[in-house]
Amino acid sequence: MALARLFITGIVVAGLAGSTSAWAQSEGPRRSLPADQGEGPMTDQTERIHDSLKVLTELNATPDNAIPRNLLERAEAIVVIPSLVKGGFVIGAKHGKGIVSLRDRATNSWSAPAFVDMTGGSIGWQIGVESVDLVLLVLNKDGVSQLLDDRFTIGGSLGVTAGPVGRNAEASTNPGLDAGILAYSRSKGLFAGAALEGASLRMDKSGNKDFYGRSSTLREITGPDFGGTSLPDAAQAWKVSIGRLAK
Repeated sequence: MALARLFITGIVVAGLAGSTSAWAQSEGPRRSLPADQGEGPMTDQTERIHDSLKVLTELNATPDNAIPRNLLERAEAIVVIPSLVKGGFVIGAKHGKGIVSLRDRATNSWSAPAFVDMTGGSIGWQIGVESVDLVLLVLNKDGVSQLLDDRFTIGGSLGVTAGPVGRNAEASTNPGLDAGILAYSRSKGLFAGAALEGASLRMDKSGNKDFYGRSSTLREITGPDFGGTSLPDAAQAWKVSIGRLAK
């Protein structure tokens, strides 16, 4: 009897192993962070950081369609929403998850990434395009202060306009732009200025708690003393990489 039970158990284990192997092959290899972004499993939050860095890196790879360098250097905060989806959960709605990071002028460094959700708004979707990558540059301290509120509506008391692109725009762009936020979107591989009004940006409380292991506000996470040297590897990698991209 014991031998029979052992035999049946072996069959079940072998079946499970075969099913797991087949599932892994059908799913394909799981994406991993680049070497400078630490090791470990790719969670929703680490994947969001990975995708945000990919968006920023790729926009800098094509100077004629990139965000002008002087504007990146001027930005007090940056928001990246990879794959903002049209009609994602309600017909006619837009929804996306991303990150926000603030610049510390005293040290010319960037904060840990805080996770945020975006809903609503109009970006001027192209025919056939179901998602876009969105980048927002916040150019002044007033914009940063509003951004850190529990819920922030773009285009309310803070002006938002489509940002110029390309190296030709770099020389002609007025550093004292009146708009508080410059918006950029990418679809079909190209970046262009985006008109964005009425979108709501709010803190992803569960995402931040899962990633950092505790409940914190946006102001705390994006503050200069948050986490110290105990930040997760992906957060440390973000700070280093964004520092290189937007010096």
